[in-house]
Amino acid sequence: MSLTFLLPLILLCGWFSSRLFSLLRLPPVLGMLICGLLLGTLGEQVWPVSMRELEPFLKTFALVVILLRAGLGLRRKVLNQIGRTALALSIIPCLLEGSLLTILLHFCFHFTWPIAGLTAFMLSAVSPAVVVPAMLNLSEKGYGKKNEVPTLVLAGASADDVLAITLFSVFVGIATKPEFHWLTSLWQLPRSLILGILPGIAVGLLLAALFHKNHQRVRATEKTLILLMVALMLVQAGEMMHSAALLGIMTVGFILLEKAEPVAHELSAKLSKIWIFAEIMLFVLIGMKVDPKVALQAGPAAIALISAGLLARSLGVWISTFGSPLTQKERIFCICAYLPKATVQAALGSVPLALGIPGGETILALAVLAVLFTAPLGLFAIRIGGPKLLDLENL
Repeated sequence: MSLTFLLPLILLCGWFSSRLFSLLRLPPVLGMLICGLLLGTLGEQVWPVSMRELEPFLKTFALVVILLRAGLGLRRKVLNQIGRTALALSIIPCLLEGSLLTILLHFCFHFTWPIAGLTAFMLSAVSPAVVVPAMLNLSEKGYGKKNEVPTLVLAGASADDVLAITLFSVFVGIATKPEFHWLTSLWQLPRSLILGILPGIAVGLLLAALFHKNHQRVRATEKTLILLMVALMLVQAGEMMHSAALLGIMTVGFILLEKAEPVAHELSAKLSKIWIFAEIMLFVLIGMKVDPKVALQAGPAAIALISAGLLARSLGVWISTFGSPLTQKERIFCICAYLPKATVQAALGSVPLALGIPGGETILALAVLAVLFTAPLGLFAIRIGGPKLLDLENL
């Protein structure tokens, strides 16, 4: 099968399945994943070599698009208002869920501690692909504006991903390099954050000045192209420096909104259209990588494991919002918004298998089952809970 046939097939089938599931009042993401599972039955051996090389780029591209959209929705004034709670939401739920899952994976799935740790923190990340569009939609409609609940979830969930990905990387290092010791890697978290944020600030200020000065002469489409290419280069630089490049990408969006707001709104509108393509590619591709037999074997035990993790995460959200201005209903909504998993699991689920880590197929199956179980659960909870749990403020 040629690349020129496979790519249009993925896009067409993914789009059709997402529309079909929307008509059935089901999450479109679920349709894309199932579409990928069906296409995967063709066998990876029919993929062209060029597709295997292109796949990591397409997944990274999708992550860049959604994180830029998240950054372009964060205001400094609002972040100052929600700072402490957002910080707690970015740390406590992830650590509680990841810690519990590590213990369960070690004793119930008989993974070694490093492999249990990398699997746990891959599973613990909340999904920006599900959360960001949902929160932006609620914010635009005026829900939860008094206490800035959608922005709180946006900021906390996005930083939650950075922590999960960083800890995943640390455990991958321990699992693949015998000389890699976790005590010597503790300093990597603050180092990773600093090396991720500082380039993001620099690039954001540079682009803000460039776009502001040439606002009329450079079309919005051209600005978007420049932003995406620079963001992808930041990711590449982040991989070389082992930094939290994804947080840096969010920082670029945040700086642009602060320094060149009209441009930021243009970019956000363009990125929302590009996300249509990126979302289909991301979720269909991860579905195509799954071995249904392994997923079925992991079935009941995996669902129980993921459910236990969600309970720990929900407890973490409740603790994080304790003492905040949020009402009880708003705190319950935050729990709902922190349920869905998709993007990070889609991007990282196949990494252990590619690295030859023992249990790689089971880890990938756990990642996909987490998406299939929690993405629709979280989307339903957000869609139903948003209007019922958040106050509506006329804009």
